[in-house]
Amino acid sequence: MEANNRYHRQIILPEIGTSGQEKLTTAKVLVIGAGGLGCPALQYLVAAGIGTIGIVDFDIVETSNLHRQILYGDSSIGENKALAAKNRLEDLNPTIVINAYPEKLTTKNAISLFSEYDIIVDGSDNFSTRYLVNDACVITGKPLVYGAIFKYEGQVSVFNYQNGPSYRCLFPEPPKAGSVPSCSEIGVIGVLPGIIGSLQANEVLKIILELGDVLSGKLLMYDSLSTRFSTFSVNRVDPEISKVLAVQEDFETMDYELLCGIKPVVEILPEHALTIKNALFIDVRETHEQPKIESLHPKYIPINTLQKELNTFDNEQEIIVFCQSGVRSKKAVEIFIEHGFKHVSHIKGGAIALYEQQTLKEV
Repeated sequence: MEANNRYHRQIILPEIGTSGQEKLTTAKVLVIGAGGLGCPALQYLVAAGIGTIGIVDFDIVETSNLHRQILYGDSSIGENKALAAKNRLEDLNPTIVINAYPEKLTTKNAISLFSEYDIIVDGSDNFSTRYLVNDACVITGKPLVYGAIFKYEGQVSVFNYQNGPSYRCLFPEPPKAGSVPSCSEIGVIGVLPGIIGSLQANEVLKIILELGDVLSGKLLMYDSLSTRFSTFSVNRVDPEISKVLAVQEDFETMDYELLCGIKPVVEILPEHALTIKNALFIDVRETHEQPKIESLHPKYIPINTLQKELNTFDNEQEIIVFCQSGVRSKKAVEIFIEHGFKHVSHIKGGAIALYEQQTLKEV
């Protein structure tokens, strides 16, 4: 009787009914981030009666969060967001299971966490987490309900749903570090995450209830200043999905902060490189380029063929890459890291700097 009273307004919808409510009760949804997007998404999913909700967030509540993260108040300041959200949401609906994970989502825990849930909701606010979440969804075969906000604009889509596109089909590569400011740097109007997070919750309900037109293969854009919605098509790009699946065995060793430019690529000074023993040096220049640095006994692999050669290397080995000036070698390091290699660096200044240093030594 209590369940019928609690969910009466949605049960009386003929497209939902008691059978639809049962679908919601047996569903398991994991929300990444209990911030601006996660708070409204969680509030409505919990109120709708999703049977099991997971909340992943290692951050703590701060005063600056309160203008948009509506699950918290002054009494929550200093608390872990996942735990504070669980406490508030259990009061909203004590009849469901809410699991709080007060930890950072990483490559070490993502696969096991995602495997326990049916749908993943991305409420993160940085590119490294978005790519990690996408790749973990592709590997585990879970649909991903995506949302993002910027100043007065937001976007929503559903990825990896019924052979639809993934996040990498829309954004194959992360933007250059620092090119897209975060909300903490550029600001955001407080109601915007409420709108976008609610739209994410709506997509979750549509998926579970098998209702309406799910936003798979489409990107919904919302401009809060003009109150205008726009929808763009997103096509599945099989090579992008294949890339993720091809390296899934190395997923736990990947460094998404490095891939997204949050961490710098490790550089070695040329004078230090000339003293290193027992490392594999790789010259990624074209064979005609000069000067040659034979003293390092490098393996010559032009960067445009490097990807084909990756399976010939031991990913535990120390690898040092160089090119003419250091630009291509930095890209080469990113390729290695993307494929699970752990000990890769490049020589600052490349062969030109190496040659100059070597000449100085000879003099």
